[in-house]
Amino acid sequence: MKRRDLFKLGALTGATLLLPAQRLVAAATGQPHGIAAFTVPLRIPPVLHPYRRTLHTDFYHVTQREADVEILPGTTTRLYTYNGAFPGPTIRAVRGRQVVIHQTNALPVHTSVHLHGAHVAPDSDGHPTDLIHTGHSKDYRYPNTQLAATLWYHDHAHHGEAESVFRGLAGFYLIRDLYEHGLPSGKYDIPLMFRDIHLDERARVVYQAPDPGGRNIVLVNGVPQPFFRVAARKYRLRLLNAANDRAFKFALSNGANLVQIASDGGLLPATVTTPVVELWPAERAEVIVDFSRLPIGAKVVLRNQFGESDAAVNLLRFEVTRRASDHSRIPTDRELPDLPPLGLRNAVHRDVTVAFDPAQRHFTLNGKTFDPDRVDFTVRQNQLEVWTVRNTDPVGFAHNFHVHLVQFRVLDRNGAPPPPGERGWKDTVTVGPGQTVRIASRFTGYTGRYVFHCHLIDHATAGMMGQLEVVR
Repeated sequence: MKRRDLFKLGALTGATLLLPAQRLVAAATGQPHGIAAFTVPLRIPPVLHPYRRTLHTDFYHVTQREADVEILPGTTTRLYTYNGAFPGPTIRAVRGRQVVIHQTNALPVHTSVHLHGAHVAPDSDGHPTDLIHTGHSKDYRYPNTQLAATLWYHDHAHHGEAESVFRGLAGFYLIRDLYEHGLPSGKYDIPLMFRDIHLDERARVVYQAPDPGGRNIVLVNGVPQPFFRVAARKYRLRLLNAANDRAFKFALSNGANLVQIASDGGLLPATVTTPVVELWPAERAEVIVDFSRLPIGAKVVLRNQFGESDAAVNLLRFEVTRRASDHSRIPTDRELPDLPPLGLRNAVHRDVTVAFDPAQRHFTLNGKTFDPDRVDFTVRQNQLEVWTVRNTDPVGFAHNFHVHLVQFRVLDRNGAPPPPGERGWKDTVTVGPGQTVRIASRFTGYTGRYVFHCHLIDHATAGMMGQLEVVR
């Protein structure tokens, strides 16, 4: 098998040691559970409204609880949820305005809520050992001082995060600011969460890792292969890969381009017009799709070029059903936020090696599995850090590297400049087999302990996580 094919399938194989071809044979089963494509409407996650507002802060209540949710038409599936919703309710925050969320755990497992991509104090970061025990509550404070971005929140309880996220604990958290003026907004600003799931014959969740061929139902906002009726105008689509171990390569069936305007940490320094957008677990991209040139009745499918069956390839069908006025626009590069110079001369350099140990069957960072009592890196506050992340995995897995607290810049891949879609702020970056990726960041604002890990989250649960401590 060619290296590019192994790289493409690395996320799909998860922790399994089966050859990728074996997984394809197991998974290429057509329409799982007999689901008819494009017969269920897309669900937009509900927006959560604050129960109280002060001059500077919005306050929310969220209860983590089990709920019966319809995934397969005519059946219900018991899931872990935030406020009974799957995906969890969307929180729309404003830059510079604090959000406080009172999280109550009514689940049978301990949890920890991580706001992925957020710049927050350690006691609100969702450290894997900072647990909300069953029957208890905790307040999380988010200052929202960073640029507008598509963030997401999910469980991060140590040894339980992969299963709890797989069972439903994830939702959108969207920060807005003035740079977004003129972009499609309101009902034309659509968050789309992509993930897969394994359901048995009674529509019950089956979680196991590895799971070759089992996770063959791909969901968009909790629905398999939905349709979405659109107007003939521009839409802003917020794409989130919330899968445990599946990669997506998005493209439109009519060959039209996507205009990427943002990555994990917010707006790019320049728009990117591209036929495809590739996202690995936890990565986000915001794209503008213009349906204005299509006739009423036109249908366009959002496809995943990494899919192994029809149900995993043809994800979402857009159906143009009406005309609508459109005063939105694609921003010019001059209107997008500039990236500050890095000043690499005085940077501290660190090396991180990600790999799977076949002998011990452990996923490791620098040859070690996670130990919450061990600090792997001591980081000086405000000091520029350059990390060289090398994937030396002998099995050939891709790994998705995520650092808490900071947004970073991708400096290069194997010595070459990063592709245009990775030239903005990132908090998660894919490192393919044999690849070396350099990232740069400053740990500003807070001191304390945070983690960094692979966000093929089954790998993190299996030990591929380290700990850093920010000191003055």
